[in-house]
Amino acid sequence: MRRIGRFAAPMGWAIACLLSLSLAVPAFAVNQTAAKKVGADQMIKKSAADAAIGKKCISCHGAEDDPGIYGEWKKSSHAAKNVDCYDCHKAKQGEKAAFAHHGASIQVIVTPNTCANCHAAEVAQQQRSHHAKAGNILASLDNLLGEVIGGPAAVNAGCLQCHGSTVVLDDKGRPTPQTWPNTGIGRINPDGSLGSCSACHARHSFSSAQARTPDTCGKCHLGPDHPQLEIYNESKHGILYRAKIKEMNLDSKKWVVGADYTAAPTCATCHMSATREQKVTHDVGERISWTLRPAISTKLNMIRLSTGDEFDQPEGQPLPKVGDEVKGAKVTEILTWTQRRDKMKDVCVACHSANTVAGQYKQFDDLVELYNDKYAKPIAAVMKELEDKGYLTHQPMDAKIKWTWFEIWHHEGRRARHGAAMNGPDYTWWHGIYEVSQHTYFKWIPELKEVVRQKDGNEDFANALLDKHFKPIAGHDWFFNGMGKDAIEKVRKGYDERYGKGALK
Repeated sequence: MRRIGRFAAPMGWAIACLLSLSLAVPAFAVNQTAAKKVGADQMIKKSAADAAIGKKCISCHGAEDDPGIYGEWKKSSHAAKNVDCYDCHKAKQGEKAAFAHHGASIQVIVTPNTCANCHAAEVAQQQRSHHAKAGNILASLDNLLGEVIGGPAAVNAGCLQCHGSTVVLDDKGRPTPQTWPNTGIGRINPDGSLGSCSACHARHSFSSAQARTPDTCGKCHLGPDHPQLEIYNESKHGILYRAKIKEMNLDSKKWVVGADYTAAPTCATCHMSATREQKVTHDVGERISWTLRPAISTKLNMIRLSTGDEFDQPEGQPLPKVGDEVKGAKVTEILTWTQRRDKMKDVCVACHSANTVAGQYKQFDDLVELYNDKYAKPIAAVMKELEDKGYLTHQPMDAKIKWTWFEIWHHEGRRARHGAAMNGPDYTWWHGIYEVSQHTYFKWIPELKEVVRQKDGNEDFANALLDKHFKPIAGHDWFFNGMGKDAIEKVRKGYDERYGKGALK
């Protein structure tokens, strides 16, 4: 017997997604009380009835009919611990995603709630994390670009494969083909849980070693707006990892940096894995002190709540105290941006001296502040004045200058900031600040003048805005007054010494 056939067509895609988002149970609503009394690394005991159903599953989904699925499961730690198909896919009758299948009630989708039966602590960390909230792209400018300018099919096969779809069920309890398959990290599941453990621990092996590799994170963390994988690969860390992958001890049970391996860090090392002082965490934002995502970066404090959820609060905003009521829950813990940074520094000092770590953070901070102060803040201020005074509408992406600004911060600015964070010099400069500069001076400023000219018939207001927001910044002096004889003579001298007198024309 073969498994379910093609799924029925869904209801209207966009309406279903938005409704599901608004009705979704919060990320922290995980069935933690269902954790088994045995540890996840022990043999799982089950009833005779469940064991019989599990064997029946394998009789149809075994080596002959499903060699890929069966082969990966058979080699997994799940198989070694007596966890089979039915343990993960079983469902109670009446649950949203449950349907009858050859005498058993099962579900297609394995959600974090399912995994929490054995991995409660890991799921609780994951559910409060940035990863679990990735499905919130539905309410972002990125999604507007995809949905309206691109189209739902592009969003479905593109954006949501990383961010996560809102899984819609048909009238038989099976996921619709427009929303499934999907292993997006912030997938909104029918049971209210958020995310997909198989986004990192690919089914059906669910390997920790595979999840520790940078390529796993690179499925989503790459490309024009956040090329973390490319930056990692060009960094000394990535070079060492490729050269010494046999020394990485990826299959180690505990995998403590500085103890179980010293060859190189991976993404997981820095953001999730254990150190001599810290346990493993599936809360991937815990060690991040800057946000590099928005137009203007800020340092972030983390507020944790009694519900199990958490949120970031920018530096400078008043912090609550433990015990205060915030967002309908009590504050249980506060991690300041400095404490979050200290957690990351603890990873770094497994391989580097404290002075090296301090120097790296100084260079990183300086780059972010350069981007913020020289480019992002003045451009954002000008864009606001253009909108407030009627030169631009308050609608997104309806003028060329808005697209240019979007790419300056969303693409080039992010690349520069991430490059500095992860030791990628090419992305910091040529793919980063160089392009931020080029597009600011020779795309955005001409477009600013054109916007003003179209309304006023002259460029006076544009020049006034530049005088107000750009001229006071020393770094822009070259644009208004030229590079200066001293700077040019310094470059000329270097050319003469390297290439011969008169080389710089």
